[in-house]
Amino acid sequence: MTTWLTFLADQGANISDDAVPRVSSFGAEIPGETAKTNFVTPLTHLGLIAASGDEAASFLHNQLTNDVEHLGNKEARLAGYCSPKGRLLASFLIWQTADRIMLQLPRELQATIQKRLQMFILRAKAKLADVSEEYVMLGVAGPAAASALMPWFPTLPVAIYGKVDNEAGTVIRHSNAFDVPRYQWITTVEQAIEAWPHLTEILQASGADAWQLAEIDGGVPHITAATQEQFVPQMINFELLGGVNFKKGCYPGQEIVARSQYLGKLKRRMLHASVTATQVAAGTEIFSVDDPDQPCGMVVNAERSGADTTDCLVEIKLAATDSAVHLGSASGPLLSFQPLPYPLTDPAA
Repeated sequence: MTTWLTFLADQGANISDDAVPRVSSFGAEIPGETAKTNFVTPLTHLGLIAASGDEAASFLHNQLTNDVEHLGNKEARLAGYCSPKGRLLASFLIWQTADRIMLQLPRELQATIQKRLQMFILRAKAKLADVSEEYVMLGVAGPAAASALMPWFPTLPVAIYGKVDNEAGTVIRHSNAFDVPRYQWITTVEQAIEAWPHLTEILQASGADAWQLAEIDGGVPHITAATQEQFVPQMINFELLGGVNFKKGCYPGQEIVARSQYLGKLKRRMLHASVTATQVAAGTEIFSVDDPDQPCGMVVNAERSGADTTDCLVEIKLAATDSAVHLGSASGPLLSFQPLPYPLTDPAA
C-alpha cells in the first residue's frame, strides 16, 4: 500500500483490496447517517490527470464540453468528454494550478481516458500525466467544516465550485447536500497526514459512501465504467450543473450535444430516487409498468442510504414517471422519486 493508505489503515480505515482502493468505512458506520452531519473522508476512489505545456488549455478546450481556455484561477468547473456520437465517456471536475490543468475523475477510468486523450495530442505542446499518487483528496462536509479547515484556510470559497489556493493546497467549494456545506481539499500526503488528527477531532472520519451519497443528494452525476457511452450530457442534467458550454468551439460529439439542446423539450432527464434494496449498481436498467418489456432508463449512480435502502440518480424517459417505475424489471423494487436541488429547465427553442 502507499504511504497514505498505510496511514489510513493505521487510523482504523477499512480499505477495499480492489484494483482501485476505496475507503469503505471507519469502524461500524451507519449507511446514510454520516452524510447528513459533519464528516471527513479520503477520496481514494478518484484519480487525477495533470495537463501541462503551452497548449494544454487549447488542447483540452477542443476535447471537452466546457470552456477550458477561460478557466479562472479562482474556480473549478465540471466538464465532459464525449464520443463522436455525443455520448459521455467521462465526467470531470477541472481546475488550474500554477502550471497545470487538473482533471479529476473516477480512478477506474483514469488510465483509459488518459490514453484516449493522449492519442489526440499529436503535435500540440501538451503533456498528460497520472498524478493520482502525488495528491490526497479529502471530502469535508457539515456545519463544522469551515472551522475544521480554518487552520489552513481561514478564508473559504463561497460560490459553488469556487476555489482557494495557498501553501496548504487547494480547496474547492461543492454544492450543499442534506442542507450542509461541502468542500474538497486537495493537498500533499504529508500535509494530509499532519492535518488528519485535527480534522477528526471535529469531524467524523467516514468512508467514501458518505461523499458519494452527498453527491447524489446534490444531483451531481459521475460517469463510471458501467455507464460510459450511455448518455448525452443533457440526459444526466450536465448542462444544468454548468458542465457544458454551448458557445465554445467544436469538440467530439459537439453537433449532437448542440442538437439535443436546441430541438426543444428534452424527453429524458436524470432524477433522484430511493429504493428498498441494498445491492444497486450503476448501469442497472429501470422499467415502467406501462411498458414492462423495454427499459425506460438506467441507474447513473447509487449508494446505500440506510440499512435496507439505497439512493440513486437515474436517467429516465420523463413520460415514464407518470406510472410506477421499478428497478431491474417491471416486477422489481419500486422507485420512489425525490426532489432535485435544482429545477429541470428546458432549453430555449
